[in-house]
Amino acid sequence: MAIATLHSFVYDCPDPKALADFYAELLGWEIVKDDTDWVTIGDGGPVHLAFQHAPDYVPPVWPQVDHPQQAHLDVVVDDLVEAGKKVVALGAVKHHHQPGNEEGFVVYLDPAGHLFCLCD
Repeated sequence: MAIATLHSFVYDCPDPKALADFYAELLGWEIVKDDTDWVTIGDGGPVHLAFQHAPDYVPPVWPQVDHPQQAHLDVVVDDLVEAGKKVVALGAVKHHHQPGNEEGFVVYLDPAGHLFCLCD
């Protein structure tokens, strides 16, 4: 029996609304709460992504250990190349380090510098 139910995964960031807009577009989700310093997106299901204002936010520097990635999202797409073009147009940046040699997944940075992977 579970002790708890996952409600949300929360990202620290300098601009919660901007990052929520990025992930809402990426996932096809909607903003369900916007309190300026805390913005939440969801798809009507029980799990949400939330973005909280962190005035002294420092993005991870991966694969260095000084500011490790700590956590990242893997999202499945139909076409890695086409999805890559779309996330870059939204403000993502393709990471210079690609440990999978872009076979099966590609590593990107969201507009606040968090890592995420597009996976086939």
